[in-house]
Amino acid sequence: MGLRWTAPQEKTCDQMPAARWGLGMVGKVALDEIFFATEVATAPLIARRDLARIAREVAQARDLYAKKGWLDDPASFHRTPPRLRDVEIEQSGTRLYPYKHLRFESGYAPHAREPGRDRWLGYAANRTAHAWLLEHDGEPRPWLVCVPGYRMGSPLIDFTGFRARRLHKTLGLNVAIPVMPLHGPRRQGRRGGDGFLTGEMLDTIHAQTQAVWDVRRLIAWLWARKAPAVAVHGVSLGAYTTGLLAALEDRLDCVIAGIPAIDFARLIQSNAPPLLLRAAAKLGIGLADLAPLLSVVSPLAMKPIVPHARRFLYAGLGDRLARPDQAHDLWTHWDRPRAVFYQGGHVSYLWERDVKDFLTEAFFDSGLLGRNPRRIAT
Repeated sequence: MGLRWTAPQEKTCDQMPAARWGLGMVGKVALDEIFFATEVATAPLIARRDLARIAREVAQARDLYAKKGWLDDPASFHRTPPRLRDVEIEQSGTRLYPYKHLRFESGYAPHAREPGRDRWLGYAANRTAHAWLLEHDGEPRPWLVCVPGYRMGSPLIDFTGFRARRLHKTLGLNVAIPVMPLHGPRRQGRRGGDGFLTGEMLDTIHAQTQAVWDVRRLIAWLWARKAPAVAVHGVSLGAYTTGLLAALEDRLDCVIAGIPAIDFARLIQSNAPPLLLRAAAKLGIGLADLAPLLSVVSPLAMKPIVPHARRFLYAGLGDRLARPDQAHDLWTHWDRPRAVFYQGGHVSYLWERDVKDFLTEAFFDSGLLGRNPRRIAT
């Protein structure tokens, strides 16, 4: 079976285009609204009685971060994790669609004296990191690390969310999909992701810091296994993690931020109940109070060190979950790399032809599939 690919006519843009509203766009946006309404109706939120404790933790963390110099240099907040040596790999899946399940001890712990450290270390299931692997036999091949979004974390959802079968079978890549903290088999609540963006601000910081730590350990392990190339593609919240990796790992062959959620404060502002936001502000944990604290895990606060030609971004102009202004901010911060702003929403990236072509182009131009041929058969 052959793959024939021709570069799209319009692969870049100088500015974010305007959304074109028609029946197609309205239908795509409706899917986002349904997803959002379901999330609002079922997601646990922090109790008002816990706000005073959270306010104390935020104030203590802000003081500690300032004293350590992390607010002035957010990248220094992130330690380089030790090399991964002990891993457990078991065959899983079905005969028709097998995959490998990788486990390893995360080894992450918040800094000494960080508020919420003991609570975080008490999340037993979260201390074990997991990843789903699709690896070809024979000579080493390039690896694409796919970083999942919020509420992902199971093989079926993750493989679907990244069209992993096409990446592995059609394009011939090795694929690694890490499970994010508090998701999938690492969850602490009723559903994967509970506790990540539900009001426990220090838990959110610890979760995002551990996400970067775990993915960096996985990437280092792939390099140690003689991977000829390693690239990272994150979607939604996974694009947030990808943005941080772009500021911490200059050896990556490319980074792709898809439908990026890139600003926690704005996510809180657009998703949390106004009554809860007003109550939090009265206690000193308004959005203005949180911004300095969140800078230590903000991709917008750190200079990207992956070369400009290896940065890629795509986003939906009708996205109702990670609104396009967030993608625009990352695109600008990354010095306007190659990007596609498609006429669609958050969920519709899965079937957008512009996204599929753009990803294939990014893989070619980054050397994962060759050196930018205009046609190739595999």
